[in-house]
Amino acid sequence: MTPIMIWGFFLLLAIAVPVAHAMLGGVAAALWLDGKPMAVIAQRLYTPTQSFPMLAIPFFILAGSLMMSGKFGVYLVNIARLLVGRLKGGLGQVSIIGSVIFGGVSGSAVADASALGNALIPVQQKQGYPGGFAAAITAASSTVSVLIPPSIPLILYGLVSNVSIVDLFVAGILPGVMLAGGMSIAVWWVAHRRNLPRSPLEGGFRAFRSQIFAAIPALLMPVFVIGTLRFGIATPTEVSVMAVAYALVVSGLVYRDLTWRGVWAACVETVMMTGAVMFIIMGSSTIQWLLTAGRVPQELTLWMTAAFGEPWMIILVLNVVMLVVGAFLDLPAAVLLLGPLFVVIGKAIGFDPVQLGLMMVVNLSIGLYTPPVGTTLFIATAIARVGIGQTVKALAPFYLVALVVLFLISYVPALTIY
Repeated sequence: MTPIMIWGFFLLLAIAVPVAHAMLGGVAAALWLDGKPMAVIAQRLYTPTQSFPMLAIPFFILAGSLMMSGKFGVYLVNIARLLVGRLKGGLGQVSIIGSVIFGGVSGSAVADASALGNALIPVQQKQGYPGGFAAAITAASSTVSVLIPPSIPLILYGLVSNVSIVDLFVAGILPGVMLAGGMSIAVWWVAHRRNLPRSPLEGGFRAFRSQIFAAIPALLMPVFVIGTLRFGIATPTEVSVMAVAYALVVSGLVYRDLTWRGVWAACVETVMMTGAVMFIIMGSSTIQWLLTAGRVPQELTLWMTAAFGEPWMIILVLNVVMLVVGAFLDLPAAVLLLGPLFVVIGKAIGFDPVQLGLMMVVNLSIGLYTPPVGTTLFIATAIARVGIGQTVKALAPFYLVALVVLFLISYVPALTIY
């Protein structure tokens, strides 16, 4: 039954069926050919939706949508220009710093790429940045947001692997900073080679002081989330609801740019994103149920330990598998499919599940700017109005940085385990 499900899933993917539908189609084919009742699918679809921690996903998405709908984006870009605009390739550096801050608000690489890409890519091109390089900066740097809390992929991994979301959030901060730092060096290197301009914001310290004071309420969002979780004041779900209330207060009373139309647009965006994620969760749940019933995780663990032996080799194989899968599946779907399988393998070789979670998210985030289905790659390329080939060529130094950070996270536990 399992081979039928797997072949059915990949066959449907090959003919461009959406991932969640392909998952359900593969399961339906396996059950039908095995003579099992189709009612099983309905039961398995319903079960994962009854998770209380899963409520954190729509509320964090809504909080990010509310915060990014007004003046916060303007303050963010200005602060980033004041901090790094004087460096070579200053606007490229602004994209990276902006992704770190936006990640603490939205937790979504797609939202980050859309918001910062539309704000910065046209300006970068006017200042002489090649279109492919401008798109490459946004496509790669937006993935930093999947490591900075509140990260939606880390929440999904925590749910499917029974790992503390708080531990994952805290462990994601240092790898996120490492990735941002490495990408900043890559931008600086390319900027020196191409003699790209600096882009300081006029006004000096006085301008910085006014901008930072204006942005402080929004910048405190990630501090509020991490602090509340770390000190055990509330659960991730409760914090997500508090984050929405915080976003409403800041946008409505501090910035005073929140309108009913903006609230409605944020709610619609949240419903659409949550619906897509939930559909993938339900589909992956049915697949995981069939895999578990067929003892696939246990058999796969035995085969890998026998075939490769050494833990470092198994970790390398897991990374290669994730790099391949990440190039064809979107990040949430890949996390939900591979997470439960790889946690079993990780436990067998003594690999910490928190370290595995960070390794998985960093690895699969590379797929977001890798053909053929890289989401942030296509968003940034469309904004820059250049060919995919130009952007992929300009992404070379960013791929190198991401692989170095991935190697360190995979083999240096101290970077993710506290």
